[in-house]
Amino acid sequence: MKELFDFILRFGNLNQQQMDFIESKATEVNFHKEEYFSEAGKIAKQVGFVVDGIFRVCYYNNKSEEITKYFIEENNLVVDLESFDNQISSSAYVQAVTESKMIVFQRKDWLELLQTIVGFDAIVHKIISRALMQKVERRSPLVTEDATTRYLKFLEIYPTVVNRIPLSYIASYLGVTQSSLSRIRKNIKL
Repeated sequence: MKELFDFILRFGNLNQQQMDFIESKATEVNFHKEEYFSEAGKIAKQVGFVVDGIFRVCYYNNKSEEITKYFIEENNLVVDLESFDNQISSSAYVQAVTESKMIVFQRKDWLELLQTIVGFDAIVHKIISRALMQKVERRSPLVTEDATTRYLKFLEIYPTVVNRIPLSYIASYLGVTQSSLSRIRKNIKL
């Protein structure tokens, strides 16, 4: 729980009573490698906070190829916001890439926190704004750069992730084949 509160308190203030209330609504959940936190075609019903491990957001394109959109590592919230807020089917999967531990809030409990704790909605809004900015910053170089530059940028963006996840996921994220990624890695002397 400490990690969650350290994270939240970077975006605003809470008193002990408010933190106790948040803790009362939280459940710690372990995810096995490749287990889903949320799935495409289903409505997202929970918000999570990654305590330990790495998750990825992925989808299948029209050729039935699996595409990794981005990774979510420790000390970040996880939610398919569009599905969660609008109660519509998700278009993506959120999958554990490693054995993982998460603090999870069910939708009704999360909404109760937002309605009950004064200022919590402002804190959550700041967290979401930061996450959206990070997502744009992380994806934009992938559109314009060559594969080697994209891989170097990946190492910069996700320094703690590269040795913890399968190369196939990194290749998918970068939009290259696994053999191309192996060649790129071999040519880079780090």
